[in-house]
Amino acid sequence: MTGGVPDLTEKAQGNGPDSAWGVGDCGFVVAASRLPVDQVDGPEGQVEWRPSPGGLVSALEPIMRDADGVWIGWSGAAGDPPQPFDVAGMHLVGVGLSADEVRDYYEGFCNATLWPLYHDVIAPPEFHRPWWEAYVRVNRRFAQAAAQQAAIGATVWVHDYQLQLVPGMLREQRSDVRIGMFTHIPFPGYEIFAQLPWRRQIIEGLLGADLLGFQRHGDAANFLRACRRTARLATRGSLVRVPATMSGDARTAVAAQRQAADVSGTGRDVRVGTFPISIDSAAFEKIASRETVRARAKEIRHALGNPRVVLLGIDRLDYTKGILHRLNAYGELLSEGRLTPAEAVLVLVASPSRERVEHYRVLRDEVEVTVGRINGEHAELGNAPIHYLHQTYPREEMAALYLAADVMLVTSLRDGMNLVAKEYVACRRDETGALVLSEFTGAADELGSALLVNPHDIEGLKDAIIRAATISPGEAKRRMRSMRRRVREHDVGHWAETFLDALEQAPAPAVLTESTGQLSGS
Repeated sequence: MTGGVPDLTEKAQGNGPDSAWGVGDCGFVVAASRLPVDQVDGPEGQVEWRPSPGGLVSALEPIMRDADGVWIGWSGAAGDPPQPFDVAGMHLVGVGLSADEVRDYYEGFCNATLWPLYHDVIAPPEFHRPWWEAYVRVNRRFAQAAAQQAAIGATVWVHDYQLQLVPGMLREQRSDVRIGMFTHIPFPGYEIFAQLPWRRQIIEGLLGADLLGFQRHGDAANFLRACRRTARLATRGSLVRVPATMSGDARTAVAAQRQAADVSGTGRDVRVGTFPISIDSAAFEKIASRETVRARAKEIRHALGNPRVVLLGIDRLDYTKGILHRLNAYGELLSEGRLTPAEAVLVLVASPSRERVEHYRVLRDEVEVTVGRINGEHAELGNAPIHYLHQTYPREEMAALYLAADVMLVTSLRDGMNLVAKEYVACRRDETGALVLSEFTGAADELGSALLVNPHDIEGLKDAIIRAATISPGEAKRRMRSMRRRVREHDVGHWAETFLDALEQAPAPAVLTESTGQLSGS
């Protein structure tokens, strides 16, 4: 369904463009879909907040403390947001979502429209006007919160596909701030992106940023093409130039960006670069070095029957992860006798994800049926070929699983990066183990020493699994050493520093009273 598109130029309460949402006192603002904390029950039943274990939090926590920054996000629960609070030296400001907005904005437009569309329509996206209207409404709420918190001349870093309109909305109100936007998921080719009825508004929103960061060169190229095609749709005669170059490496992102993108005829520059995200590799390596974790890894192998080869897959239960392709390849290897339950075990960890969305409920049923079929056909007494775990585990247990596994299987059909692959590499301090990695992940651009596969090619995937299971110690060491060097040198701290340095080199923001325009189009 199309039509009924809200006007993105609408100002809050009808106030002036730079005064509608006020001015704050924070020099560094992060706007992300979720707050970097998890809600837990305290010892006496009171609500407590604990920092999430993600790499993004690790990278930005010291920056936020030094800059007296604020993190804006949703708590994950429907209803009014919590009052602003501090956790681990971070000042957090919540944005509330009603139950209807959780349904229409989060489960609807974000996860049933944008997510499948941006992942090559592996599942068919749905287009509904009420979902889009909720997306606009929630994005404006985030932009309002950012404008109210940001000091004059502040840096605002917006994250991911849930908030693609925020840069443009914020730019309308606060022309003085420097805005960065990083997209954590792929950006699709134009022929796919063009299916979105609100494609022009998305491009317009993104071009409110001073610097746009993507995971892969291909993502940046797809965005640039979408800009050009959208510009050709302009009907009002405005001058529109779009970014025409992109970086060859994140370290020289801005140096390679010398062609401006004037989105309004006023001369404002928009730059595009590739900034592959990473993990806190030192933290994972430290966890994997603990004696308790190493002992747990031995316990895991013993519980599995001490097979010759332990294969491991860890993913969110998502149709983009190629879990069924992995299972089918493994099942065929068992049927052909190239692997046997006595010598090989697959541990499949599929953490719960978006279980209220229909595609995810269907996928869970398919995975569980497939696991049951393979185990039913090939299990021996005391030897199950697949151990399926539909659970979420803490970092320590994840590290123990990484240490226990001889082969890591990452078979995503499309992935912005895939940090699990990097976590496995970071934990392999003894430089053993083998990584089978889909070429459709962002990690494949960086971890070229992995055994790269096309997960749609089941025969090729089977051959790669066998090669990984029988790799010589010398070859495994050479490959793992190369990957570990890359992960260690390009960790999440390097990623954040590189992006923010590039954003700092962007042209200076306008004075507070000057308002920039927007991309014109139909």
